[in-house]
Amino acid sequence: MSASNGTPRARATSRAIRLLPWLLAFCLPLIVDANTSGNLAYCLVWAFCAVGLAAMWGHGGILSFGQTAFFGLSGYTYGIVTLNLGESWIRSWSGLAAALLTSVVVAALIGYMIFYGRIKGIFIGIVTLSITLVLETFMSQTAGPQWTIGAARLNGYNGMGGMPPLTIPWPGGPLTLENTSFYYFVLVLLALVYWITRRLLDGNFGLTLVAIRENPQRAEMLGVDIRRHQLLIFVFGCTLGGVSGALYTIWGSYITPSTMGLTSAALPVIWVATAGRKSIGGAIIGTAGLVWLSQYLAVYGSQYALILMGAILLVVVLLAPEGLLPYVTNHLQRLFIRPQAPVLREPNDAFKAQKGSKS
Repeated sequence: MSASNGTPRARATSRAIRLLPWLLAFCLPLIVDANTSGNLAYCLVWAFCAVGLAAMWGHGGILSFGQTAFFGLSGYTYGIVTLNLGESWIRSWSGLAAALLTSVVVAALIGYMIFYGRIKGIFIGIVTLSITLVLETFMSQTAGPQWTIGAARLNGYNGMGGMPPLTIPWPGGPLTLENTSFYYFVLVLLALVYWITRRLLDGNFGLTLVAIRENPQRAEMLGVDIRRHQLLIFVFGCTLGGVSGALYTIWGSYITPSTMGLTSAALPVIWVATAGRKSIGGAIIGTAGLVWLSQYLAVYGSQYALILMGAILLVVVLLAPEGLLPYVTNHLQRLFIRPQAPVLREPNDAFKAQKGSKS
């Protein structure tokens, strides 16, 4: 009997592997400058979107191309709310709350139509992609002066700009979260989302989702309200996509319809498939790494980044269908955890083993 994941050594190794990336991420701003910390925060911003898709796709079996639709919806909502509020630290937090509330409401409406309308399988991906492209097309046509909401001008394909960053009250005046401070804010929020998602998916709700994913007919025959569970995980995942959109708008003080285009809609699927759609931690690490690589290659031309993303996805599908990071993690555990000798559970097992060796 070999060492399993239930042994103390295996649990300790698994815990160390999970904590190591968080420790490295926490220490990174100590060895890089403030501008680099801001760029690293940009890479982490997209991880919320990937975590939501991993929860929907990897655990619920719901492949959605609508993450960037909620990304853009939340970004525009943040811009509209903050540009219409007065000069106060409360306006940025009000805009963030309004952006997330909008994502929840819209996701609930779309999810209700999809799941209670009994849309299944690949058609969910088609519907969500259609919604994304329709929203991008509409926002691209809002360039005229009539497309204003109070003091906020949508500005069509050029996008909306001038949104304020997050600020917190401070004795000497409001403190702006930017560069290193914004990086730590995003990192702490991401750790909280990771913990919540793991607790959700490792509990009864997550086990029910797996049962629905594997055999929805059997789960429904056992009395599970499959549409309710699918709706809840869909709203949860789409809201995390909205978190990415709001944080992206805060980071760059702008949002454009191109963030909801066809290419943008496909990228979260590539990130999650590459990292491992059943691994929440893998989705975070893989997305941050691939976004950083894309930004690095964008200096030489965006087409190189897209070509490389396609090549990476092809290699992973052929060599590691479960994802690259789970593949690496499993090999590391096999390397550091050696098989143990079989445990004799019955008194006469020793006699049987000795007798067999003589024969």
